[in-house]
Amino acid sequence: MPYLDSDHDVVIDRDALRSRIPGWGADLDPAVRPSVPKERRDLSTGAHWSIPESQPELHPRERSIEHGMLPPVFGTVAPLHGVSGAVRRLAYARYSEGRAVHWLLLVLGDRIDAWGSHFRSLVDGSPDNPFTESGVLGEPRMRPLASRFGRGRADLRHVWLDPVVFVGPVVILATIAGIRALTKR
Repeated sequence: MPYLDSDHDVVIDRDALRSRIPGWGADLDPAVRPSVPKERRDLSTGAHWSIPESQPELHPRERSIEHGMLPPVFGTVAPLHGVSGAVRRLAYARYSEGRAVHWLLLVLGDRIDAWGSHFRSLVDGSPDNPFTESGVLGEPRMRPLASRFGRGRADLRHVWLDPVVFVGPVVILATIAGIRALTKR
């Protein structure tokens, strides 16, 4: 039976519902409610603290301006470094997480970090291979035209940019490396 707008002032007969619907009202009585132990506040957890002891902050950590303190435990795997770290620090120090500029600066920091690692790999003598790492070589083998056209894909508007984005940085870095090699001679 569907709910009607005129039913909102009808008094619900709990006994009738319990007899008609198996299991109805099983959580009305707190003595038989399965989640009652979770809802009790008088249970002792055995913890000797209300907030756990904080992890020592060995290096300055980025933190949002909305938060007064770091959480008790935080990650320290990849500390901020270089230009990308400076951009990220600026995002956290100046702008609220509710503003787009905060997130755009974090994305910019990630892009700067990616460019730096591409440059380091070129200098180390093991440059990235965008053709095998980006999946561009898989395009011709996997029905490129049938998968792109007639399917309403949103990326068709920027397909012409793909070669510039994937190959452009490699050409620029290879040119820099070539010029550097020529100047050493």
